[in-house]
Amino acid sequence: MADEDRTPWQGWRRKGEDAGLPAAKGAGSRRSFGATWWGRAWLEALEQRARLDPGRLSRGRSYARRGSVLELTVSPGQVEAAVQGSRVTPYQVTVRIRAFSADEWDAVLDVVSAQIGRVAALLDGELPPEVVEDVQAAGLDLLPGAGEVLTNCSCPDFAVPCKHSAAVCYLVADALDDDPFALLLLRGRRKDELLAALRSRRTGTTATPAAPRTPAPAGIPAIAAFARHLSTSPDEQVVGVVPVPAPPRPLGAPGIPAAVKVLDPPRSSGVDVRDLVALATDASRRAWELASGDVNLALTFEQDLARRAAASLGTPELADLAHRAGISARQLTTWATAWRQAGPGGLAVTVDDPHDVDPEALAEALEALPQATTEANRVTTAKIQLRLGRDNLWYRFDKSFNDWTLTHPPAPSPQDLL
Repeated sequence: MADEDRTPWQGWRRKGEDAGLPAAKGAGSRRSFGATWWGRAWLEALEQRARLDPGRLSRGRSYARRGSVLELTVSPGQVEAAVQGSRVTPYQVTVRIRAFSADEWDAVLDVVSAQIGRVAALLDGELPPEVVEDVQAAGLDLLPGAGEVLTNCSCPDFAVPCKHSAAVCYLVADALDDDPFALLLLRGRRKDELLAALRSRRTGTTATPAAPRTPAPAGIPAIAAFARHLSTSPDEQVVGVVPVPAPPRPLGAPGIPAAVKVLDPPRSSGVDVRDLVALATDASRRAWELASGDVNLALTFEQDLARRAAASLGTPELADLAHRAGISARQLTTWATAWRQAGPGGLAVTVDDPHDVDPEALAEALEALPQATTEANRVTTAKIQLRLGRDNLWYRFDKSFNDWTLTHPPAPSPQDLL
């Protein structure tokens, strides 16, 4: 498709223009997405790695083609958009992916700054595709993986993602076609901040003289290293203590054990291969979480169910898991969202009945929401509810389709959630 035929990612119509159902025909009704390498890479991650419901993605693609997305704004960690649906008032959509922490960005910059050609391209305003591999070398993924794309829409459709959220996901490809640095912004680093950090590192490298190399320690035989701890005889000869090597950094994301993909269980065992893959994959994820520092292995049935469902948000597997557990997919989606946002504390404040708290503890929340009503540990307006958990942290819930859903990580002050 020629550049002059492409439509800008801001949408086919502006807000307020023909605010009705999307046109079934006309300009853009058959257009494709992903005109550049970055746009195509985003779509591939969206349709394959992120494991979103393909049926929902298909409907969202139609909405995106027909110009339903009226506005779209990319900011660190999220994309916000207004999407015209069947009602006169557009729906408000938020699509989130996790922004890297400052330490993770430092690890990425360490890898990138070590390659002169890569730094030169970035400083010239280009984002080469090899940056994806640089981020992987730092133990991270630049493009979203399974369970990383979180969507929220003001429409009454409880599915994840709804067609409005899916449409916004597709329009992100247009944003990346226009400026691939928008993907780095989604991961938490603005273009000017990134380039300033690279310039600083390059300047620091050239201005600071190289430190003299220190000869590597000679080391000691293994038998002597063991003798250091097992024996204290006067004639012991030890030249140093060998430090315990640091454990290798875990992979950027868990995977499916390779053997499970190729070895089916015996027919006589009665074990379904899909169940085996699901259990092995979950065991792999738990091992990865343990290696990453999560040592919370003692979980209740509800907590373990919510944890497993959190890894299946937006996929058909969640409905299957809900059926096997004997609860509705809607309820399990609420649990999984709470677990994704705040772990055990988020699940507890979601499922627990209201409990009494000191009225003075609610004063700060009432100041932030002056028109709110209170019930036990809950401060409620029409669309927002703040709950004070038993851990003395505040949790924000937003109302969607008559359900309260946890939408933010906890905070010590209610002001931090508004």
